[in-house]
Amino acid sequence: MRSRSFWLDGTGDPPPTSRTPPSGRDVDVVGAGIAGITTAYLLKRAGMTVALIEADDQLATGVTGHTTAKVTSQHSTIYSTLTRSFGPETARAYGTGQQLAIDWIVSEAAVLGAEADLSRRDSYVYAEQESSVSQLRTEADAALEAGLPASFVTGTDLPLPVAGAIRFTAQAQFHPRRWLLALAAMIPGDGSDIVTGTRATGLTEGDPCVVDTTSGSVHGRHVVVATHYPIFDRGLFFARLEPRRDLVVAGRADLGAVPHDMYISAEDRHSIRTTPLDDGGVLLIVGGEPHRVGARASVARHYDDLSRWAQQRFPVQEVPYRWLAHDLTTVDALPYVGRFHPRARNVWVATGFGHWGMTNGTLAGLLLRDLITGEENPLAGLLDPARRTVRQSAAEFVKANAYVAARLIGDRMDTAVARHGTDSIPAGHGRVVAAGTRAIAAYRDDDGMLHCRSARCTHLGCLVVFNDAERTWDCPCHASRFATDGRVLAGPAVRPLPPVEPPG
Repeated sequence: MRSRSFWLDGTGDPPPTSRTPPSGRDVDVVGAGIAGITTAYLLKRAGMTVALIEADDQLATGVTGHTTAKVTSQHSTIYSTLTRSFGPETARAYGTGQQLAIDWIVSEAAVLGAEADLSRRDSYVYAEQESSVSQLRTEADAALEAGLPASFVTGTDLPLPVAGAIRFTAQAQFHPRRWLLALAAMIPGDGSDIVTGTRATGLTEGDPCVVDTTSGSVHGRHVVVATHYPIFDRGLFFARLEPRRDLVVAGRADLGAVPHDMYISAEDRHSIRTTPLDDGGVLLIVGGEPHRVGARASVARHYDDLSRWAQQRFPVQEVPYRWLAHDLTTVDALPYVGRFHPRARNVWVATGFGHWGMTNGTLAGLLLRDLITGEENPLAGLLDPARRTVRQSAAEFVKANAYVAARLIGDRMDTAVARHGTDSIPAGHGRVVAAGTRAIAAYRDDDGMLHCRSARCTHLGCLVVFNDAERTWDCPCHASRFATDGRVLAGPAVRPLPPVEPPG
């Protein structure tokens, strides 16, 4: 079964877009996920002219269209982590920002009359083992000290034996694409535009800045890079971000047989929520199977394991939807929102949301609006990409970059390249094969035709890995993703995998 996100099914008509990038706007926002659309919407509301530029033909179809869409300040057990690493003030500031994002979404949805299936729900981090209870109590205490609506409980509406849980009251959930299309509908006009099917390929900083795209150059006073993994990487983000992903499966269930609230396991990261269907039914959404992007394992097998886990616990007969929830984690667990690099004056970035992009992406938009318009914001220092947190982040920095170095060195030694040829590649599958000194990404389509591209990622040259569930080539170093015809699906790469001759 090919991957298919429920959020991308039947979400209505998008706002009017253009294929020709406009020039001379106050702000060019590159990337139309939750951070980019929210930023563009807020800047337009602040009286600035905006050009929102998206590489895909549609809006919010990337990472934001492949999330579980929980709108919550409960980010697993982050508050005890932040308290331990930075102190209670940092934990309180982080929590305050998340609650601000929730409240803004709820209030703005009411103003716009957005039909986004937005509803208030409680959120839980739960544990099935008694050995995990002390960790949950510590987290509950840290969250409560941070001013959050937290408590430790032993009862939930899960059909699972739960030893304990942390409850956050009055959180929310929604349909992310319906929400973002409602925001995006307010952007065009009065000098602002949305441009789709146009990939940014280069940046010249200055006054104005110049963004090179596949449809021509764009001039703007400010540029916001909201492309998930920052392209034009001048802030060394590739060394400070770790790409990881969870898988998601979803299927119809009986309303009385599934939990009302939102859940995530403290032990194995299984995530549980529901969403209403247009026919009055309910869809159960289950996430899990976390792993690093490009891990040499069958993604299809991970999907099968997750579907089995869901069907063993809930009355879900079939799973028509499955998708990748892909995100980036910073080395100190706090997002990067602010100036693109220490010397940047008019270029801004938002990234590293750590699988909690619904609130962190919204908070990024609120903060970037203030930074660009010159308003004071108390969270600016906390999320500054140039912050110095060497002591708190050293271990994660070393671990993340040791992994990348191992992949680079190992790949250069051809330890990951198959020595046999392409004849044994079945239809619908791909393999990296050796041809002399070259590494070739070879894919055989459903009609039996072989398609060969260079297997070296066009970002920094790591060897790509075939994703057997998505039928994509994924880079294990910095999470660039490519279609089987070489097209860039996700950065930081901006150039496609070049075609090569099949091995002789």
